[in-house]
Amino acid sequence: MDKPVLVIMAAGMGSRYGGLKQIDPVDAEGHIIVDFSLYDAKRAGFEKAIFIIKEENEQAFREAIGDRVSEYMEVSYAYQKLDNLPDGYSVPEGRVKPWGTAHAVLSCIDQVNGPFAVINADDYYGVEAFQLIYDYLTTHQDDDKFRYTMVGYILGNTVTDNGHVSRGVCTTNDQHELVEVTERTKIEKRNGGIAFTEDDGETWTELPADTIVSMNMWGFTRSILDEIKAGFPAFLDKGIKENSMKCEYFLPAVVSRLLEEDRATVSVLKSHDKWYGITYKEDKPVVVEAMQKMKDNGVYPQHLWK
Repeated sequence: MDKPVLVIMAAGMGSRYGGLKQIDPVDAEGHIIVDFSLYDAKRAGFEKAIFIIKEENEQAFREAIGDRVSEYMEVSYAYQKLDNLPDGYSVPEGRVKPWGTAHAVLSCIDQVNGPFAVINADDYYGVEAFQLIYDYLTTHQDDDKFRYTMVGYILGNTVTDNGHVSRGVCTTNDQHELVEVTERTKIEKRNGGIAFTEDDGETWTELPADTIVSMNMWGFTRSILDEIKAGFPAFLDKGIKENSMKCEYFLPAVVSRLLEEDRATVSVLKSHDKWYGITYKEDKPVVVEAMQKMKDNGVYPQHLWK
């Protein structure tokens, strides 16, 4: 079995944050959030990382993270391009938004030959998560079904005080396998609890704080890439017709289809770590303080990578 590689989605536009948040330092030494993820991944056993980026950001990414980490792990790059579409399809006039997380992962189809984990560049996942997912990927392979996994987080550990977040709300069975995941793109703290809206705030539905959610930390075999590619035309046919400027091809949607067709299982590995991320500028001081506290508590060395 090939050793698992780590795929890092870093092509997001950072529109709510107001800048290229993926390379914004979160400690005095200039490290960014993904430095900590890569450090955790390295000690869990990962030896290679693939950054999915916009081609025009490559130099900035190399300077901010890639060149530094390449001393400790193998690093490569894949480009998420708006016009990377199946034959017969073109970008709708005026569209600038990327096509979503499934499209992002599809960008590295020529670089992945075995199992791999997927994370967001701007989310902190914690030490436990990387060990859980590496251990799964090195002990499971496809048989009569695709054998995937994801790390689930407790919703209350993944919301910000400064606005809304997007999360995949998970339903699991008694075997801790994913039954379905529903993407909720606007979840926020509200009236002392947590709730989501699907109609721009006209109505809200409460979610229990202990709900298990996806933070886009998935573990896949190579098979998912072929499934993403195969399902892309159908997504485009529907998405462009309904919302040509903003429709997105989400990883959870691909996984959900395979679950509905009974072609895959997804083991949900539960992490108790607290999520940190910079969705809004106001989140940054919280993340900086948290990273320093974890250094002080010995979770990380004071000088990362030294």
